[in-house]
Amino acid sequence: MTVVAPYSNSVSRNTVVQFPGGVNLGAWRQFTMPVNPKLSTIPENRVYIPAEAADAFLRSYLGYTSGRVISDNRHADGAQIGTPGRTFRRISMTSPFINTVVIVSDGHLPYPFGWDQEGYTVTDLNQTLAKARTAGATVLWGPYAGRDRSSAIVKFPGGHIVEIHDGRLT
Repeated sequence: MTVVAPYSNSVSRNTVVQFPGGVNLGAWRQFTMPVNPKLSTIPENRVYIPAEAADAFLRSYLGYTSGRVISDNRHADGAQIGTPGRTFRRISMTSPFINTVVIVSDGHLPYPFGWDQEGYTVTDLNQTLAKARTAGATVLWGPYAGRDRSSAIVKFPGGHIVEIHDGRLT
């Protein structure tokens, strides 16, 4: 469903679409490509959706993004989302332009989970967290040491909350 009708500005054509589960995605086409260095890692969208919307979301999102599922763990360790002793469904997807991690939950998550909408891969999580603290950021949760990656949730000055991790998309 289109939330914001397509519109143009000086550098791109933009729109916002909504997928099942209430997930909004901004999409655009650049008229002139920016001259920036290539990213060494691909950022992740982090999406929190209710269980009853998960399958419809997957069909719609994968069709729109031309993506594919890397993993669909229906019994992921709840400690990853601040609920130790519980499990949740964690779906990892990749597409030509973005990776996406879907957290399927009942919506009862401790803060700051659900407030983070991006995830960033770094080569050394502890070093990055130290730099973030020096820059005025606050580590809200973690680091959590998982089997394939370690992660933390960080709030930067201005209020932006992100998940930062090392390791690979699983």
